[in-house]
Amino acid sequence: MLIEKRKRTFKITDISPTRMIVSSFAILIFLGALLLNLPVASNSGESIGFVNAIFTATSATCVTGLVIADTLTQWTVFGQIIIIVLIQIGGLGIITLATFFSAILGRKVGMKGRILAQASISDYSFTEVVAMIKGIVLITLVIEVIGAMLLAIRFVPMFGARGVYVSIFQSISSFCNAGFDLMGDYKSMTDFNGDPLIIYTVCGLIVVGGLGFIVWKDLYEYHIHKTLYLHTKLVLIMTVLLIFGGALFFLFQEFSNIATMGQLTFTEKINASIFQSVTTRTAGYNTIDVDGMTEISKMFSVFLMFIGAAPGSTAGGVKVTTLAIVIVAIVSNIKGNSETIVLKRKVGQDVINKSLAIIGLSIILVFAMTTIIISIEKMPFINVLFECTSAFGTVGQSTGITPLLHNSSKILLVFMMFLGRVGPLTFAIALAMREKKTLQNSVYPEGKIVVG
Repeated sequence: MLIEKRKRTFKITDISPTRMIVSSFAILIFLGALLLNLPVASNSGESIGFVNAIFTATSATCVTGLVIADTLTQWTVFGQIIIIVLIQIGGLGIITLATFFSAILGRKVGMKGRILAQASISDYSFTEVVAMIKGIVLITLVIEVIGAMLLAIRFVPMFGARGVYVSIFQSISSFCNAGFDLMGDYKSMTDFNGDPLIIYTVCGLIVVGGLGFIVWKDLYEYHIHKTLYLHTKLVLIMTVLLIFGGALFFLFQEFSNIATMGQLTFTEKINASIFQSVTTRTAGYNTIDVDGMTEISKMFSVFLMFIGAAPGSTAGGVKVTTLAIVIVAIVSNIKGNSETIVLKRKVGQDVINKSLAIIGLSIILVFAMTTIIISIEKMPFINVLFECTSAFGTVGQSTGITPLLHNSSKILLVFMMFLGRVGPLTFAIALAMREKKTLQNSVYPEGKIVVG
């Protein structure tokens, strides 16, 4: 009797959403590194070396902004275009863009494709995920075009016809919270403290990109439902508090510091403080000398970079909602409350546990990597901690030590940037999608452990 064996055909959709997201970023980084390693990508006409190429490709794809060389002087137009394409794809996500193009080409997006797309943008809705992705991509393009047009008002007179290209590059980089710039000599935005159009256009792009897709959708539909998700309210409240709280901190702390704001006019100090508060959490530009900041300002910057922006956005960090949940849970515990209430809504214990796990693992990762790099580089603790947090939070601000690091330290920062972009996201998805395990037919006595 012959038994026919059925061969199971492997399909890419058989891969779990978490693995698909991680794999898509890894493949994009590798392809980007191959292109950036070509001699044609460097102004010197020589290959920059694969370690530096993989570092730059990771920084761009993970929308970080840490650089081993000045973007304008190191890279040719070809190299710069590769970088900005990596930023755009990395900011939105390969799965998001793949779903978008499948939808506009009239191809049906199956159930597993929808699950992947839903995981990619951290959306609530399963049935409306394809429509939302269409809206995300189109709105992104519209916002980036508007941002480029506003920036061109200054950059075209400044750079001539090349100002159009610079405006497009900066608009995409700002909206995707990447922090790459074409100003040259590592200057970033330090020349524009007295130009509100540049300062607040870039700030606006950064904030909008950092709010997250769920918040966009909720705000757009507010006129229909006349109410907002708890998620949206929490993101908006935390964003406002962190922006203005951070601005006040930088203003008072750096007001008389000659190395940063001391020589600026009062208006320029206000502009620089707000810009620094916005960019430190997500984008990585700077209008003051980061290395010249006081140590307390650097530590506060580490705190802001670690937090990041909103889930489902182009930014990194542990996310503002995660921090808010942990803070409220701690306060509730101190008060002796049995439940955690946020804005008159109960927060589930699984959300609290997930938030604690994300923050706990992130702290361990940042400090472990800081310790390892310090042992390699023998540099000041605060500067290395700053750089590691900047990499993990996909921020890109730097005290200037990145180009000086050994290749081994650069590889460790590559690992940090990659985990910072896909780690918290995929970890959160894995926790959300796991099956609840119950221990049947087993009864364990309660153990007593003293804590605190």
